[in-house]
Amino acid sequence: MGKIIAIANQKGGVGKTTTSVNLSASLGALEKKVLLIDADPQANASSGLGIDVDNVEIGSYQLIEHSADAKAAIVTSNAPNVDVIPAHIDLVAIEIELVDKEAREYMLKKAITKLKEDYDYILIDCAPSLGLLTLNALTAADSVIIPIQCEYFALEGLGKLLNTIKSVQKIHNEALDIEGMLLTMFDSRLRLSNQVVEEVQKHFSDMVFETIIQRNVRLGEAPSYGESIINYDVSSKGAANYLSLAKELIKKNEL
Repeated sequence: MGKIIAIANQKGGVGKTTTSVNLSASLGALEKKVLLIDADPQANASSGLGIDVDNVEIGSYQLIEHSADAKAAIVTSNAPNVDVIPAHIDLVAIEIELVDKEAREYMLKKAITKLKEDYDYILIDCAPSLGLLTLNALTAADSVIIPIQCEYFALEGLGKLLNTIKSVQKIHNEALDIEGMLLTMFDSRLRLSNQVVEEVQKHFSDMVFETIIQRNVRLGEAPSYGESIINYDVSSKGAANYLSLAKELIKKNEL
């Protein structure tokens, strides 16, 4: 039985999609069967794994509104052992369309629960907001990874996200766990980066992944080629970081 992990933070530009794409590819490279669900209307996780988002006919929009079966939405990515349920710009309308629906927070959960039998890990790339899309992802998930960039405003808004997670635990999904906080965009030359790492580790200790994702030019280049860092440059620092994260995640869940 697989594990569903949402990758969430309402702040934009913290490395959610980079983590979704490259953690998926790294788990796949370590011979785990992975499904990545793109729940962000920007569809960057889909294009980051080589999928032409302009030609998506069945994706996360149809999945959430239950107009198509989950298995019909699955496409094969260019990363070994990684399938994707892609997004399309249409997904932007889903928040409005769900407002009047009964049990609107459970739409994604109902659609994907059966898929857990087919995969070791199901990752959900969330939109940079705390709207209904992210709420659906947190309600469907077993746990959540929170990327935090090593920059000045790193902890801003984190309290709001943790309160949202507590609310979801109380009302919709009492089994939801925090898989870990992931420090991203780390630059060892900057005193500020080191201070953020110390602050987060001091406040959240065991909740923080040991692996830290460093700033890496190759990580930034890979999406423009529609490839994960594992496909694009497996010898890069970025690839080493995400493979280390994948190993840490596997080890944690096997324990």
